[in-house]
Amino acid sequence: MAGILVFFIPFLAAFLAYSIPSNRYRPYVMPAAAFGHLMAAITLMQSPARLSAEERWLELDPAGQTILISISVLFFCCALYAPAYLYHRLERPNRIFCSCMLLLLSLMSLVPFIQHVGLIWVVMEATTLCSGPLIFFNRTSRSIEAAWKYLMICSVGIALALLGSFFLAYSTFQIENSNQLLFPKLAQSASLLSKPWLRAAFVTLLVGYGTKMGIAPLHVWKPDAYGETSGIVGALLAGGLTSCAFLVLLRIIRIMYAAGEAVWTNHILIVMGLLSMTFAAVFMSRQKDYKRILAYSSVEHMGILLLGVGIGSLGLWGSLFHVWNNALGKAVLFLSSGNIHRAFGSKSTDSVRGALHRIPVSASLFLLGFIAITGSPPFGPFVSEFAILQAAFFAKQYKTGALYLALMLAVFLGMGTTVLSVIFGEASKPVKDNQYKDSTLTVGPIILLLLLMLIAGVCLPSSLGAILTNAVAFMEVAR
Repeated sequence: MAGILVFFIPFLAAFLAYSIPSNRYRPYVMPAAAFGHLMAAITLMQSPARLSAEERWLELDPAGQTILISISVLFFCCALYAPAYLYHRLERPNRIFCSCMLLLLSLMSLVPFIQHVGLIWVVMEATTLCSGPLIFFNRTSRSIEAAWKYLMICSVGIALALLGSFFLAYSTFQIENSNQLLFPKLAQSASLLSKPWLRAAFVTLLVGYGTKMGIAPLHVWKPDAYGETSGIVGALLAGGLTSCAFLVLLRIIRIMYAAGEAVWTNHILIVMGLLSMTFAAVFMSRQKDYKRILAYSSVEHMGILLLGVGIGSLGLWGSLFHVWNNALGKAVLFLSSGNIHRAFGSKSTDSVRGALHRIPVSASLFLLGFIAITGSPPFGPFVSEFAILQAAFFAKQYKTGALYLALMLAVFLGMGTTVLSVIFGEASKPVKDNQYKDSTLTVGPIILLLLLMLIAGVCLPSSLGAILTNAVAFMEVAR
């Protein structure tokens, strides 16, 4: 029942939001739906997820459980922020915005349940179409360009994912009576799959869904989309939608492990992970747009996710834990940067300085978000990133570990230069008639997100720890 609710609550709420005529009261549908969704998701977390012996297209496995709870918590905090944000944007109609936000949650909640190769492709494509109008919300020429670029590039990526799905289906030609494209069934019969076609499928699917994740060099849509959209949409794209694409890759990686291709697969994941971190470190240097720098931070963290999986064992645990930390950390940064943008009316460090004097709470949260997301203690990302580093040295992959450390340091310096110039110094003159100030509703949800990251770093809740352990065992059993 709870599994049905996590999909239908936001789905029905989207139609309710669309039917409400008031631009002012419509946004309150989001926190109400998000609360119901969170309660249903927590109910699902009470019992360990496992795959049944029956052939089901929809079933929540342990890896999906990890993604679902992170999406639910992320959306709940963003939904608490949404009414206050949209109150400051009453000049723009928000009917499409609210409806698409809830539809996006509905689709993202469906992904962790899907066990069919074709159906998951359809839903991932639907998330692309649903999130396009959200990027367009500001209705500037640059936001239109960003929305089209996002739609075009992600559609090309998803087309490649379809080609990869065909390759995966063709790899089963040696199996008699095999007409099922269910991930569990493919993992069970992986040793019988055609290895050349399976490898071709993995590479194509990695490119396809990697485009959706925004790993380098397939990330070209991210700087524009994240830079031109609102903070709340950026948080959902960077912390929610990318996690869904990562989950699809995890299921494909599980098939590769079951087919005895773990070493070959992990080499590719490590290379792609380090490549993404390198791109992020290079493009963060001297970046003046503090919202675009969050896009490159997302590229870096997608690289960390792949790297952790590629290293395996403790690295896999760190990677799955990092999904949670990345979701919360990106939300802190995007929402607080959105407040700064509202106060100054600019995204450039040439015009935005001394935010600590203008909106002290939002500026402090932006600074703390930077400290957290770059892997500084005592926040959760420190634990997950350190676990991946430990795994690299335990596996005697010293060069990988050293390069990982060096790239994180480069990212810290590049991102820190931009963030510190926004926070400190003499305050820039605000835009005329701009009376924007911090309020409980615009900073409260961000404080909640930061507290959750702090709790995860200081004392990992046993329930979350059990979910992660279960997910690691689910992935490892296929090796």
